[in-house]
Amino acid sequence: MTDIAVIGAGIAGLVCAQQLSQAGYSVLVVEKSRGLGGRLATRRLHGTWADHGACYLKPKGELLGRFVEILRLRHILEVWTEEVYELTADAFLSEPKNRSPRYVAPEGMSAIAKSLAPGLEILLNQRVIAITPTPKNSWRLTLESSNEELTAKALVVAIPAPQAVMLLSPLGESVLDAVFLDNLRSVEFYPSISAIAGYLPTSQPLPEWKALSFVDDADLAWIGLDSSKRPNPQQPHFVVQSSADFAQRHLESQDLQPAAQYMLQRAAESLSLPWLNTPEWMQVHRWRYAFPSRPWHEAFLSAATPLPLICCGDWCGGNLVEGAMLSGLAAADEINHQLHDLPLDNVNFLNVFTSSVHLSLD
Repeated sequence: MTDIAVIGAGIAGLVCAQQLSQAGYSVLVVEKSRGLGGRLATRRLHGTWADHGACYLKPKGELLGRFVEILRLRHILEVWTEEVYELTADAFLSEPKNRSPRYVAPEGMSAIAKSLAPGLEILLNQRVIAITPTPKNSWRLTLESSNEELTAKALVVAIPAPQAVMLLSPLGESVLDAVFLDNLRSVEFYPSISAIAGYLPTSQPLPEWKALSFVDDADLAWIGLDSSKRPNPQQPHFVVQSSADFAQRHLESQDLQPAAQYMLQRAAESLSLPWLNTPEWMQVHRWRYAFPSRPWHEAFLSAATPLPLICCGDWCGGNLVEGAMLSGLAAADEINHQLHDLPLDNVNFLNVFTSSVHLSLD
């Protein structure tokens, strides 16, 4: 039996796990995907990387600012651009008003999540399909692929709230109170569709901008010249992100290729770059839970159960990466309080960066 199981290896889950692990707890992280990071997602394709989730970091608060500075010193992050242009519905391209550094990982944004992993026990490609309390006063987690069962004294659910609802609802009100479940169900998300498209090396003209937002566009939200993040790119490739309305219209489509092709067509027309409509290759990804549209107003959501159960994520506060970090820290503090109340004053998940653990980004 482990002390604490953390479901979800996004930023909130990894920060929470590091904080608790450094305090002295045994922690196990279980992740359904084959990689870390959640929406800090990178796809390896055609000899390069493409960020089809969060495309850059723009630190505002002190915590994320310190985190970014450490990753810069470790050569994991670098400044990509200080300018994000805006294109209005009448095709007016405006100069950036607020210039501030946008940070990216040349080897993909998932490198940020990998930097938080040293020292943690993590199970990848393992989906939790059932959670039940045991007579021995612990949580039992059943895994889909192997039907294996894990046990833990406490549980942190660090996944999007709608997914947490599907996982926890079967426990019913005999285990979870109705108020907790209602609060969890109240959280809502905007969806998004990301199209990744690569082009011939001879494609011209390349845009002068690296990142551009579409203002009040019915179909498109953002486009970035993702290849400009990479060392020695061999061909240009772009990441195009849809509007929430467009994604909602196509959310249940089995084949998203036509939707992605339409997004490229619209981008080509809006930006007067006709060759954007004829990629050499293209991939598409559906994000059901891209951005919190109705977040929970506190840093975590705790179930009133005899066994500690805390939900956390960027939907707690709704402030994306920084919100996820703060939520993970708050969840760790609450779990600790409900267990052994170990001293956390000198514990900080950032300590992992001063350890001798060698970080591999392979």
